[in-house]
Amino acid sequence: MSFSIAGKTAIVTGAANGVGLAIGRHFISQGANVVFADMDEDALQREMGDLAAKEENVRIFAGDLRKKLTIANLLSATIDAFDRVDILVNASRQVVSTDPLSVDDNSVEELLQQNLMTGLRLSQAIARRMIKQSEQIKDEDFHGPIGSIVNISSIAARRTHPDLLAYSISCAALDQMTRSMAVALAGKRIRVNAVAFGSVMSASLKEKLKDDDEMREAIIDGTPLHRIASPNEVSDAVQYLASDAAGFVTGQIITVDGGRTLIDPTAVSAH
Repeated sequence: MSFSIAGKTAIVTGAANGVGLAIGRHFISQGANVVFADMDEDALQREMGDLAAKEENVRIFAGDLRKKLTIANLLSATIDAFDRVDILVNASRQVVSTDPLSVDDNSVEELLQQNLMTGLRLSQAIARRMIKQSEQIKDEDFHGPIGSIVNISSIAARRTHPDLLAYSISCAALDQMTRSMAVALAGKRIRVNAVAFGSVMSASLKEKLKDDDEMREAIIDGTPLHRIASPNEVSDAVQYLASDAAGFVTGQIITVDGGRTLIDPTAVSAH
C-alpha cells in the first residue's frame, strides 16, 4: 500500500498555527487538496492567504466550528471547491491552566466543548458525506476504506498534570471518542485514529522556551530520545494514518513523544 495522499481532499482544523498549520502544509507538499480551517481569520490570511489565492489545491475557511452552522458551511465550501472530502484532521485544540479546587473555574466545560465536541460534530458531518460519496462508487469489487479521520490528541490524556486538569480530561475524552467512533464507522469503511504527541517545537513552544532554559532542559531530560520533536514528525504520522497504507488500522492512538510516556512521569524515586 502507498503512503500517498496525492489527489485526496483534506480538511484540517486548527490550521492557522502550530501543529495544524504544519499538517496542512505537509499535505499540500504531498499533493493533496487542503482546506485550512480556523477561527483566527487574520492568522489564516497571514499564513496561507497568498497561497490560497494562487494555488488551486489550497483553500482557507474562517469560522467558529463550535457552531453547527459553521460546520455545515465548512463542508459546503469544501465540496464546492473540490467536489469531495477524503480526510479530516481534527487539529483544533486549546490549552489553558486549571485551578482544580475552584468551583468557579469553567475550563473543563470550555475545553470539552472546544477540544471534544467540535471534533465530534465535525466528524459526524464529514462521515455522512464520506458515506454518500461511497454510494456513488460503481465498482462492486471495491471494498477498501472510503475515508479517514485523524484526531490530534496529547500524552496529557495519560499523564497527571493538576494544573492542566481540563486539558487532560478533554484529551482523554478525545481518545475514547476516537475508539468509539472507529467501531461505529468501521462498517461504513471509515477509519478513525488519533496521534497523541508530547513536546513539539511549535511557534508557541519556541516562544515559551526562548527565555526559559530550565523548561527546555526539563523537557529534554524527560524524553528518552533527548530532544523536542519537529512539527513535521507529527505530520508524517498523520499522513500515514490518512493514507491507504493504514487501510487496516482503526481505533488506534499513535504516540509521538520520543518515549516520554515510557518513563516515570513524576520522576520520584521508587525507594
